[in-house]
Amino acid sequence: MRQYRLKETNETKEVCRMICNQCGREIKVQNGMPVEGVFRVDYTWDYFSDKDGERHSFDLCESCYDRLLASFRVPAEIQE
Repeated sequence: MRQYRLKETNETKEVCRMICNQCGREIKVQNGMPVEGVFRVDYTWDYFSDKDGERHSFDLCESCYDRLLASFRVPAEIQE
């Protein structure tokens, strides 16, 4: 979850706080950017879904992302 504030200099939004949607841990932010690994999902569901048109957004800390990946029956494709 991201919380924003308006920058006074040019009135643009800047991330001021991030919280992992899974565990609730606060993710450190400096100058509007996270200073640790964060998995960001921002997805709008398409046709043929019960969620058609809904936009889902969330952030996971790296530990929660690792637990999610470990729960997959079919491993994710990972390239280096």
